Amino acid sequence: MEFRALREPEIRDWYTQEFIKTFPPNEQKPLELILALADAGRYTLMGLYDGDDLLGYASLQTHPDHPAYVLLDYLGVTAARRNGGLGARILSLLEERFQDNVHVIVEAESPVPGGDEAESRLRTRRIGFYERCGCRRVYEMGACGIRCQALTLGEPGDLAPLMAAHRAIYGPGRPDITIPLGRSDTPRPACWGRDT
Repeated sequence: MEFRALREPEIRDWYTQEFIKTFPPNEQKPLELILALADAGRYTLMGLYDGDDLLGYASLQTHPDHPAYVLLDYLGVTAARRNGGLGARILSLLEERFQDNVHVIVEAESPVPGGDEAESRLRTRRIGFYERCGCRRVYEMGACGIRCQALTLGEPGDLAPLMAAHRAIYGPGRPDITIPLGRSDTPRPACWGRDT
C-alpha cells in the first residue's frame, strides 16, 4: 500500500466519484475552493492506494501562520473497503507523518439530544472511533450548520493556540465556523448555501 498526495486530476476524480456521494450536501466544500487552497499550498488530499486503486483518503488543510497545526478536513474509505480498519490505518499514517511536530485537529458531528436516535448513535460511534485511534476531545464547535466535537490526534497541548490556529485555518471567509461553540449556541448554516 502507498499513502501519497493526489494530483489535481486525481482530486477532480475523487470529488466526483467519491466525495459528493459520501458527504451530505451541507458538508461538501466546493471543488473550486479545494483546488484554490491546494494551489495556495494550504490543502493536500492524501490517498491510500493499492496499486492504482484508491482505498481511502484524508484531506488536510493548513494555515501558513500556524505550521504546528493541521485540520483533518475529510477522512473516508471507499464504499467497497469500509469496515476493514483502513480509516484507523490512515489515522495511524497521519500520526507517523506528523509525530510530535504537528497537532492534527479532527472534527466529528456531535450527537443531538432529543434528535434522531439512529443518527445520534452513528455520531457517538464516530467519536468513539476517533477516541479509539488516540484522539482526545477538546471543545465543541459549529461548522456547516452542525454542532461538532473537536478532537486532536494525540495530546492537544494548550487550548488557546489550538483554537486560534483552528479558526485561522478556516479563515475569515467562513462565517459558519464558531470555535468554540457554547452549549446554548446554535451553529450557523454552511456558507456555501447547501442544505442537509
